[in-house]
Formats: sequence, C-alpha cells, structure tokens
Amino acid sequence: MSATTTIAPLTRSASSLSFGGVIRSEWIKLRSLRSTVWAFLILVAMSLGMAWLMGSSMVDGLVDSGEAANAPVEQVRSLMLTSSTVGVFFGQLVVGVLGVLIISGEYSTGMIRSTLTAVPRRLPALAGKAIVLAASTFVIGLLSTFGAFAVTSLTFGEHGAVAPVTDADVFLPLIGGAAYLALTALFALGVGTAIRSSAGGIAAVLGFMLLLPTVLQMIPAEWVQDLIPYLFSTAGMGMFGQTSFTGEIDSVIENLLIVLAWVAASLVGAGILLKRRDA
Repeated sequence: MSATTTIAPLTRSASSLSFGGVIRSEWIKLRSLRSTVWAFLILVAMSLGMAWLMGSSMVDGLVDSGEAANAPVEQVRSLMLTSSTVGVFFGQLVVGVLGVLIISGEYSTGMIRSTLTAVPRRLPALAGKAIVLAASTFVIGLLSTFGAFAVTSLTFGEHGAVAPVTDADVFLPLIGGAAYLALTALFALGVGTAIRSSAGGIAAVLGFMLLLPTVLQMIPAEWVQDLIPYLFSTAGMGMFGQTSFTGEIDSVIENLLIVLAWVAASLVGAGILLKRRDA
C-alpha cells in the first residue's frame, strides 16, 4: 500500500514580501538609522535658525528705514517668505546626503542582499524606499518651512509687519519648499542606487546641485546660460518663489515639471541598473 503526497503549487516565493510589507520594512529601516534622525534634526534646526537670523536682519533694515509698520503688504510678504525658505537652500544638501545614504549604506554593509532576497523583483524595494523617504522628508519639510514662517512672523510682528499664513501666496510657497526637499531626496536616492557608493553618490549629488550651476554661470556662451534655468537645483528654487535663482522661468508649474523630469530620469536609471546588476 502506498501513500500519495500532494504538494500544493507555490504561487509566490515564501521569502517574498507583499508591497505593504516592503513599505513597513523600509519605514523600520529608515527610522532606525541614526543618520535619518540627525539629518532631520539638522534640517529643522537649520531652517528655524536661518529664519531667525535672516528675519532679524530684514526687520532691522525696515526699522532703520522707518518702513516697518507702513511697508506694502507685497514687500512684507516677500521678505517673510525669503526668510522662511532660505533654510531650504541649505536643507537640500542635508536631504541629498540622506537620500544617498539610505541605499548606499545597504551596499556597504551587505544588507542589500537580504533586501533583494526578500524582494526578488527588486523594483518594489526601490519603490518602497522612494515612498517612505519622500513622505518622511515632505512631512519634516513642512515642519521646517512652516516652523520657520512662525519664527519669522514673531520677528516681524514685533514691529507691526505681518503676513497671514492663510494667504495662498504664503502657504503655497511653503508647501513648495517642502515638496522640493522631498524631490531632492528622491533624486539623490536614484543617484545613490546607480553609484552604490556613499562617497561617490554624495559627491555626485552635491556637485550636480551646487558645483554645476556655478561652473555654468562662469561660461559666457549664450547657449550655456540658456541651460541654467533647466538645472535641477535652479528649477527647484523656483518651486517656492525664489525667482532670483530661476533665470527666465518664473512659472512654479514649469519649474516643478523640470524637477520632476530630473527625478524621473534618476529613478528610472536607478531601476534599470538595479535590475541588471548583481547585488
């Protein structure tokens, strides 16, 4: 007499995570990294500190000119927004480094092998990292920009100069600054995934955002100058009203589309390389 054993077909690898599981896993990894905590703390502290310094300097200028209480609403709003978003210019460097580290750190420690074993299709792992990183950075970015505006409001309010945060011309640029920080982190994630080295990835991201615009501005050729508004960081500044950095492109939507194109190129390239290369 013989027994017949029926083996049920496997529809999915036992080690494969659902996408919800990937999100939870990436969230645990992100919040457990000391670099994440320090990066976000530095971002908030830098935004608040720069807002206080910039706001105090601007208010002193208005007081010295006797225009503190009688300045036009548009002028006050512009000054307050500049003070509130100046931290984004420096904050982009912080989140750029963080975006590289959350992927390059896995390559340096060998954890990437465990990640790709649990998610053999690979692209969901990258998507999970991107979603968690972007959402976290956007939330912290909102805290930074709106917190900086609160500091600025206190500084200006002491001299009778105010701008309501409920004004669309105020809160939309603040949201735009937070969105730019989140997109910068995503761009850096793509670069870090492609390069797979912390030092190389950080150098590439910071060089692209800071060094490249400076170098191009030194080249007098007209066609080179025409390229500057389409650079990642240049268009990013225009997302929250810093038009002095945007060249001829003043539209927030156009600047947003340019930044999204750079982010898409970075992540698509990263996804292709992640699928083709060994861990």
